Amino acid sequence: MRWLFLLFCTLPVIELIILLKIGNWLGVWPTVALILGTAFIGVNLLRQQGLKTFTKANQRLAQGEMPASEMVEGIVLAVGGALLLTPGLVTDVIGFSCLLPGTRHMYIAYGMSRMKVMAARAVYVNSASSFQQGPGFDRSFESDSSGFDSSRANSSHSEARPNASQNPNVIEGEYERKK
Repeated sequence: MRWLFLLFCTLPVIELIILLKIGNWLGVWPTVALILGTAFIGVNLLRQQGLKTFTKANQRLAQGEMPASEMVEGIVLAVGGALLLTPGLVTDVIGFSCLLPGTRHMYIAYGMSRMKVMAARAVYVNSASSFQQGPGFDRSFESDSSGFDSSRANSSHSEARPNASQNPNVIEGEYERKK
């Protein structure tokens, strides 16, 4: 969180310094044209890459697969587009790196590995909390905000099916895939 605050404080200063130096070197109007040109090129590249990602996600959904990498790719593309629309050359470089397939896939691999770590951490925390509750933990006092008492639903379900899991985090049921 501290690095985010530092980023929001230092990035505008860096952008301003670079824009002033390029403005002195090229002149005012060429610098403005450079900023507008990168935004125009970035929006068109974002549209092209976004449509490709959307098409791939639809294909994966049609095959019955979860388009996880396409969702992360969409997030990276959205961040890249936002950075390209932000005036400044440093944000434009970072934004273009989000839109170019080679670096974008590097960001996606990093993001997917972070999500796996966070998911593993969540599973560990959930299993540790259920371990602390133990098998004799009484959940009869718990109900959610809608007034639904999950302990009664679990107990009536387990009475109906004697082999049902006694873990309150497991919901048993049947499903049918319709095509």
